[in-house]
Formats: sequence, C-alpha cells, structure tokens
Amino acid sequence: MSRAVQITFDCRDPVKQATFWADVLGYVIPGPPGVRLDAGDDPFAAWQNFIEERGIEMKPEDYRAAIEDPQGRGPRVFFQIVPEGKTVKNRVHLDVRAAPGLQNPERMDALESESQRLQSLGAQRLERVDPSPPMESGFIVMADPEGNEFCLD
Repeated sequence: MSRAVQITFDCRDPVKQATFWADVLGYVIPGPPGVRLDAGDDPFAAWQNFIEERGIEMKPEDYRAAIEDPQGRGPRVFFQIVPEGKTVKNRVHLDVRAAPGLQNPERMDALESESQRLQSLGAQRLERVDPSPPMESGFIVMADPEGNEFCLD
C-alpha cells in the first residue's frame, strides 16, 4: 500500500514561506475548516478571524501555514516555526520540474526564465549546471527566501 506524504519546512516566517512556495508550485493556501474563500480573499486573514472567533490564544511561535495542490495530486506542504535558523546545506531538497520534456537550449532557456521569475519572488540563484548528455540534462540550483536549496529541473 502506498502512502501520501506531507513535506514540512522548518522556518522563521511560515506566512512568507507559504506565500513564496505557493507561487513557485502553483499551489493554494487553504482556508480554515468550513470557511469558503472567494477569489481574492486573504486566507491568512480568514485564519486569523477563525482563531479569534474561537478564543484560541496563540503565541507567535505557534503560527504555521500550509499550501495545497489545487488539483489534489501533489503533496501538501507545511511550514512551522523553529527557533534556530538554517545553518548547513539541506540533506533533502525539492526538484521543481520547470522544463519537463524539454531538451538542450530550449530546456535551459525555460529554466533561466523560471529562475528569473523566482528571483523576483525572493529566491536566490546559486548555480547553473549545463547539460552533459547522456547523463545530465541540466538544472539550476536555487535557494528560497530562508536559504533552503532547491533545483529547477
């Protein structure tokens, strides 16, 4: 039997990270249980109202956020606050499939374009690895706003 997974990021700012990764992956930020969000509604404001209406007291370190694939195919991604900052390279990272099926210059052009878009959202470009057939099709190493490495593949 297969299992669904949730990917969890330890971070300093769950709202910022959730917003960034929702834009990267084309995911949505879900609203609270039983609350219908219309287009343009702020899901974080909806969560704040939900929490306040129920008299739930939350300290800043209790805040968290999640994003979900609107088609329900990809894993849920969860962001939780931790007290320490990132200090070393990730042992696990995401490969964002930004150029599936493309090859050679067309592939690298698509990855470069996506790299520029993500940099405008707060990502940092770290390294480009050019194609070296037949084993390497090329990719770009990036970091999210909190320094977590990921690849545009």
